[in-house]
Amino acid sequence: MTASTASAHDTSHKRLEGKVALVTGGGTGIGRAAVLAYAREGATVVLAGRRAAEIEATAREVAAAGGEALAVAADVSREEQVRRLIATVQDRYGRLDIAFNNAGVLGNFAPITEQTSADFDAVIATNLKGVWLSIKYEIEAFLAQDFAGVIVNTSSWLASGALPGSSSYSASKGALDALIRAVALEYGGQGVRINNINPGIIETPMAHSSVTDISAFAPFVQHTPVKRLGQPEDVADVAVWLSTDDARFVTGQSLLVDGGYTIAGLRLQEALR
Repeated sequence: MTASTASAHDTSHKRLEGKVALVTGGGTGIGRAAVLAYAREGATVVLAGRRAAEIEATAREVAAAGGEALAVAADVSREEQVRRLIATVQDRYGRLDIAFNNAGVLGNFAPITEQTSADFDAVIATNLKGVWLSIKYEIEAFLAQDFAGVIVNTSSWLASGALPGSSSYSASKGALDALIRAVALEYGGQGVRINNINPGIIETPMAHSSVTDISAFAPFVQHTPVKRLGQPEDVADVAVWLSTDDARFVTGQSLLVDGGYTIAGLRLQEALR
């Protein structure tokens, strides 16, 4: 566990000044971009991940920019580590205002007959149970401190779509979209808001790990109205927005951030040419 702190910085016009934000999977990709985005808006950021070197490097980036970040090694699929992570935030800062549950795994992207039950269990353990555990302990922290908090989770366009090989991953994300609707009903009256972001094809290390050639992304770009792959910052900025009072009347929603990729009309238009 390491802390990275820098000198005081300009606090004008920062929407999250004085807030404490937790980001899981904060070392690379969307998580790293979110850590930097929350810090730019004035939040103190606790970032968690399984690979200590990556989260510590991101924490140093925050410090270099004049913010404060605490890196905590944790595996969200393990309940005791999640419980300790939330306790660490409370003990260190005395509050938790925002949680961005972003940690996830792609798993074995293969036809279902080529997957094992262990493959399925590994995806569900992180993408669904890990988020369930995080939400449970985050809300307990919100209720104990007696003021409202905000939760944002990373889901996927594959929650309602599919690719060959995505059965386990799609199942984990579809269940996550269902999960937050129940939680929104259970705790909305106590000031808790919870939403999902459902990214499209985002250019991250996880995405690159699934292909050997960048040209494999060309069909996705072709069928995306904005004609580019998403960048981690595209998702991070939405996570920040959902965490601010600008989104105060938004809860229980799964918000697509996909550049329009899931709009079927563009593919129909191509087919009719």
